[in-house]
Amino acid sequence: MVGLDFGTTNSSIAVAVEGGVKMARFADGSESYRSILYAEAPKAARARWWTGPEAITQYLDADAKGRLIQSLKSFLASRSLRSTEVLGRHYTIEELIAILLRDLRTEAERQFGCEVREARVGRPVRFVGAETEADDAYAVDRLRQAFTLAGFAHVEFEMEPVAAAAFYAARLQKDEVLLVGDFGGGTSDFSLLRVGPGGRELLGNDGVGLAGDTFDARLIRHLVSPELGLGSSLDPAGKRLPVPVWLYSHLERWHYLSFLRTKETLHLLKTLPAQSDAPEKLQALYDLVNEDLGYRLHQAVQRTKRELSGAETAAFRFSEGSVDIGATVRRADFEEWIAGDLAAIAACVDRLGGRGVDRVFLTGGTSFVPAVRRIFEERFGAGRIESGNEFTSIAHGLALGG
Repeated sequence: MVGLDFGTTNSSIAVAVEGGVKMARFADGSESYRSILYAEAPKAARARWWTGPEAITQYLDADAKGRLIQSLKSFLASRSLRSTEVLGRHYTIEELIAILLRDLRTEAERQFGCEVREARVGRPVRFVGAETEADDAYAVDRLRQAFTLAGFAHVEFEMEPVAAAAFYAARLQKDEVLLVGDFGGGTSDFSLLRVGPGGRELLGNDGVGLAGDTFDARLIRHLVSPELGLGSSLDPAGKRLPVPVWLYSHLERWHYLSFLRTKETLHLLKTLPAQSDAPEKLQALYDLVNEDLGYRLHQAVQRTKRELSGAETAAFRFSEGSVDIGATVRRADFEEWIAGDLAAIAACVDRLGGRGVDRVFLTGGTSFVPAVRRIFEERFGAGRIESGNEFTSIAHGLALGG
């Protein structure tokens, strides 16, 4: 069985083989594949696409930037955004996701030595932006359409934390009550299960549509946006107005950042410095969007977040082109900025209950954030918490049988 974890930030694919599971490895040597697309417009009419590590390399090497798109999974529950224009052609979200999935499938076929037309696929308990079960069903349907466009004949979906539980349970010698916390880029998902040699019994699922990308947004709001004009004023025709806040809302959300680089928005951004009481900051905002520096900003924010997981302070530094921002960040301040998000995650865990939990298994990059781990330590004790294979446990569990 092939297991495929299409993630907001990273994806991975695995196949069950005799004696275990084989993970696909990619051009950068990693078992995780960045869920990212990059398009350039050659002389021919159709755009040329790159995905994963090759997309990042091509983007960084390009003198004239094309279109970089990331965090596509976060759009699936949105009924208002069906498509977007890329280099003169409209693509649906399903078509864009299919480009990435097709490359993943092709690479898996090359490495596994077999045709890949069926897969067990992970899905979050609650998609980003989903407010009802109907929203989640709508997102699953769109994801299924993307897999069909990518050449898959059949896919079956499994909750991502349940798949992570299968990865954990494969080594158990006795049954346990297990709480799984799966922290992705867009969602935090939880499952309570009884697992072990006696089989698997699902006791409950819950999730919330926020995780690593939301934490990144808090860093941007407090460190980056004020240096790019947030809170400044415009004075068109003698009438003082605030700079449009929606510009900074898009800046904070990785899946919306590329949509700032439209002709209409670039035209608006270009006019703002002359009207502003902070022209240098508004010029820096224009330059960041016009020069398509979003991925490099993403790297700087992620680097700071990782450093705060291991130290009480970290240096934030983003210096690209005309944009130069630096600050020292305290972990205590970062935890204050994400306090509301932490409360939402804690409430989700509490709704599941958890009495009689033998072990907590945490997976996904955001599980490294100390304040996140503290939620589980306070409820279950540090000695019951395990983690591992943060970026590949779901694909591994899906290949085993979810």
